[in-house]
Amino acid sequence: MAKNFYAPIAAAMKKYSADGAIPFHTPGHKQGRGAHKLLRELLTAEGLRQEVSLMEELDDLHAPHTCIREAQELAAKLWHADETIFFVNGTTAAVQAMMLGTLKSGDLIFIPRNAHRSVIAGLILSGAVPIFLPVEFDSEFNLPLNVSVETIACAIKKFPQARAVLLVSPNYYGVAADVKKISRLVHATGMILLVDEAHGAHLTFCDELPSSAMEAGADLAAQSTHKILGSLTQTSMLMLRKNFSESVRRAASLLQTTSPNQLLLASLDIARLQMAESGREKISAAVALAKNLRGEIKKIHGLKTFDAVKNFSLDATKVTVNVQGLGLTGQEAEEILRRDLKIQCELSDAANILFLITFADDAQTVSKLIEALKLLPRRPPKKIYSTPPPKNFSVAELSPRETFYSPVEVVALKKSVGRISAEEVTFYPPGIPLLMPGEKISAEVVELLAREKFSRVVGAADETLSTIKVVQSAATNG
Repeated sequence: MAKNFYAPIAAAMKKYSADGAIPFHTPGHKQGRGAHKLLRELLTAEGLRQEVSLMEELDDLHAPHTCIREAQELAAKLWHADETIFFVNGTTAAVQAMMLGTLKSGDLIFIPRNAHRSVIAGLILSGAVPIFLPVEFDSEFNLPLNVSVETIACAIKKFPQARAVLLVSPNYYGVAADVKKISRLVHATGMILLVDEAHGAHLTFCDELPSSAMEAGADLAAQSTHKILGSLTQTSMLMLRKNFSESVRRAASLLQTTSPNQLLLASLDIARLQMAESGREKISAAVALAKNLRGEIKKIHGLKTFDAVKNFSLDATKVTVNVQGLGLTGQEAEEILRRDLKIQCELSDAANILFLITFADDAQTVSKLIEALKLLPRRPPKKIYSTPPPKNFSVAELSPRETFYSPVEVVALKKSVGRISAEEVTFYPPGIPLLMPGEKISAEVVELLAREKFSRVVGAADETLSTIKVVQSAATNG
């Protein structure tokens, strides 16, 4: 059998299970002997027999040298990386390892304002200081786009001492930054490029999709293999260039469990195998289905789909449907689809519902979705308020680490001008934070928070925004 077309971790597990050794080791269910009937219903008997770890034959995730190492090397080759690290703690841990392994305390790093909270956790762990970048916004669909090449160029010119740029590409809605152009800008100045590619593990398998981060020149990219491909939930991969190997592997070992679930590791190995065998065929079929879905949605009165994105590229498998023409919010549409029509979307916001089309879909599942969308009710039009997102660069007054460990107090919003925010404040739409931990609160932001109408506020302890958490001042602390 060709080496690329088998799964070394899965093969090692199967071999250990078949050997017949009586287990006097973890886990306590002893290869399924003691498993409760409900657990037996969840996992096959063979799955329970193979749910072991820390055996010599099954390798060591923290110091891989046999089957895990081979599986990771096969993944690196497939995804155009020098090395790959498997993660069973989710992409959150992969993003944190990517940052902790490349940044040190005090380093400046450019970060989109709407980065995932795992990025903020990575800043707390590393001690790096963020320079928050403005994110472009689509007012018609009320959703965030991405960071433009022009924004990155301006940021580098203004802060040439920065250590790194972090992109989120593609974002939740499938909008991808021009990673190739940004990579050239970043590397020309000696900075490094990190990409949170949680929603892009499939990009490398279809030429109709945006370029994958590693193919576009990124130094490291964290992927949620489970989100779009066929591994189990909580499994991810971190792609990297070899010059970052030692420090990033050390960081990964700090963040990964010392008791990795072998079934999770095997699922990563098998997802890689599946893409090696037929990835281009499967992902291309998903793209074709998504295109057909878009065409059918455009025929439904009151609905429109998010398609062309000026200055950005779009992952076609993320199908965003705007329901404002029906007089519905996205949340209302999600509830109706789930409750009455047995369709569950990936997410909803004030104006949209998002559907993921993957290699597991077919004409039948897409047809059912189309029929369900045709049955959505029509209601009187309603106004959706959207807060203008910040358009300027913002350097944190305190690093997220300093903010995390600082004593905080609650003050009236109108008295918070000039104080350091201890919490994030985000309005939906557009889902781009107006305030981030460590930022100084301006009079303009206070005025906006005090008067703005919004659909939903996230991050603030006081959802009415009459009060806000701030870092305790020296005078107060004393």
